[in-house]
Amino acid sequence: MNEINVSTSEKDRDIRHDWTAEQALELFALPFADLIHRAQTLHRRYFDPNTVQMASLLSVKTGGCPEDCAYCPQAAQYDTGVDAAKLMDVETVLAEAKAAKDAGATRYCMGAAWRSPKDRDMDAICAMIEGVRGMGMEACATLGMLTPAQAQRLQDAGLDYYNHNLDTSESFYSEIITTRTYADRLDTLQAVRDAGIKVCCGGILGMGEAARDRAEMLVTLAGLSPHPESVPINMLVQVEGTPLEGREELDPLDFVRTIAVAKIMMPASTVRLSAGREEMSDELQALCFLAGAGSIFVGPKLLTTANPEQDKDANLFRRLGIHGEDIGPVSTDTL
Repeated sequence: MNEINVSTSEKDRDIRHDWTAEQALELFALPFADLIHRAQTLHRRYFDPNTVQMASLLSVKTGGCPEDCAYCPQAAQYDTGVDAAKLMDVETVLAEAKAAKDAGATRYCMGAAWRSPKDRDMDAICAMIEGVRGMGMEACATLGMLTPAQAQRLQDAGLDYYNHNLDTSESFYSEIITTRTYADRLDTLQAVRDAGIKVCCGGILGMGEAARDRAEMLVTLAGLSPHPESVPINMLVQVEGTPLEGREELDPLDFVRTIAVAKIMMPASTVRLSAGREEMSDELQALCFLAGAGSIFVGPKLLTTANPEQDKDANLFRRLGIHGEDIGPVSTDTL
C-alpha cells in the first residue's frame, strides 16, 4: 500500500465499521460522477492511483469439490467438463510461480477445490507457500474452510493473505450455497485473522442478487475489524452446467458502482478487480480503476475460467498510464 500524506485524524474519519445498509444504498444511488469522484479522492489518500498490483492465480487442486456453490464449475455435482485432479506437486507449483513472477506478478495465489484441507495435505501446501515467499512474492491461498490450527500452520509457513469470499449477502446466501452457512465463512475469517494472516474477502456480482444484497455484503465486510486488507469484486462468469448459467447479465455500471462503494466504505483496502475481466471492455476496466480498483489477476486463466492475455493487459496499462506495483523485497524472517 502506498500511503499518501494521510493524517491520523483523516484516518480516524475514513475508517469506519458502523456502516448501515441504508447508508450503503445511499452511496449506490449517488449520481455516477459524484460517486466516482468521492471514491477516487479516497483512493488517492491511501494509494498511488496510477499503480495497480498484479497477482497471479493457480489452481493447485482442481475439481471434485463436494460444495454446491451455484457459480462454481469445480463442484462435483455439476457437469461442466472440469475433471477432478489431485493436488499438484510442489516443484510444479513453484515453477509456475517463477513464470508468473517473470511476467510481472508480485503476489501469487494458490487455490484448491476443497471444502477444507486435510491435514495430510498441509505439508505440501506449506512448502508451496515457503517457496513462493522465497522468490520475493507475497503468498495467498484459498483452500476452503480452516480450523484455527490449520490457519496457524499457514501463518507459520509465511502465508501473507488468505482468500475466503462471503460471495453475497447473508440473506441471499442460501440461494447460492446450501452445503455451508454464512457463519461458517465468518468463522474461517476469524481463524485467519486470529492467526495473524491478512484477509482477502469479497464477493461475486451478477448472480441474481438485488442491489440491497450488494449493499449488505459490503456492510458485513466493512463491519469486520480491521477491514479485509484485500477486497476482490468478481463479475459472475457463467459456466455451462452450473445452476447460474443463463442469469441476466449485470449492468456494467452497477459493477463499477460496487467497486466505488467498496472503496468508500473500506478506503485503505485494496479493491481487487477479479473474475470476469475477459468479458469486460477496456472502457469498463478503466472505469473500475477510476472507481478505486487497485489490483488485477494476470495470466491466461483464473482457476478454471479465462482471463485476458498479458499483452492485452500491458496495452491497456500503457494507454491508461498505469504501471504494475513492485511490492519490494518480502521478508523471509518467518520462514
